[in-house]
Amino acid sequence: MAKKLRSSSVAEPRLHLRKEGLAFLRAMVRANKSDPAEARAWFQQNKATYEAELKEPMLAIIRHVTNAMLEFAPEHVRPAEKSFFRIYRDTRFSNDKRPYKEHVAAWWSRSGLEKTSGAGFYFHIAPKEVIVAAGAYMPEKEQLAAIRHWLLEHHEELRRELGRPAVRNAFAEFEGNALVRAPKGFLVEHAGLDLIRCRQWGVAATLPVDAALEPRFAEAVVKHFRLAAPVVELLNGPIVASLKPRKTVLFGLPDGPKTSKTR
Repeated sequence: MAKKLRSSSVAEPRLHLRKEGLAFLRAMVRANKSDPAEARAWFQQNKATYEAELKEPMLAIIRHVTNAMLEFAPEHVRPAEKSFFRIYRDTRFSNDKRPYKEHVAAWWSRSGLEKTSGAGFYFHIAPKEVIVAAGAYMPEKEQLAAIRHWLLEHHEELRRELGRPAVRNAFAEFEGNALVRAPKGFLVEHAGLDLIRCRQWGVAATLPVDAALEPRFAEAVVKHFRLAAPVVELLNGPIVASLKPRKTVLFGLPDGPKTSKTR
């Protein structure tokens, strides 16, 4: 009896780019330098290539990474379409009128922080490099304050995670876009001042662009995210805590106002 063959009608998703995808990015950089109307015309003529060689493989990579994150960052699991950045630039309030971004990228925000920044996971593929990063890179004013006050007592926890050998081997040295002086209200003698002065906290790795062509590219992104997950979790802790509603104290009395006796 003949052995039944498995159906091959559904192709396995491609979890990396092809050279055609990188060629499209390089061509888009050149087109972006022309008149915006000409750049848009070029993109419309080549949109099918963008869809096939960049958007679809990126969504497949994002889905693979997201599935893996169920194990180490479940609060960041979301539909791939929500993580994938649009290729179109918002030029309404910018002097830079280039209509298209010159890289493809994805960002995994924490559940409940989708409309803010918070700490999350990110990667992008550009014509000359791949960036894989995780942390809080554009915290809002309140989030910045929440992290800094948390660091007053927990700076050693963050320092320990940033200094793990596996993290240091996989990512570049942490810099943090630090202030020159201590933020207002913080003591200059504090042991955690180097971290408190920062305006961003996280880790980032720059990979050669050919890494995006490797069949195991998605797994490389997962590996980096898994290493950085404890850093992201620590940073989101004070942000999430700051969003919790506080108990209202009426008239300065914890039990509410006392009614006076009727005369």
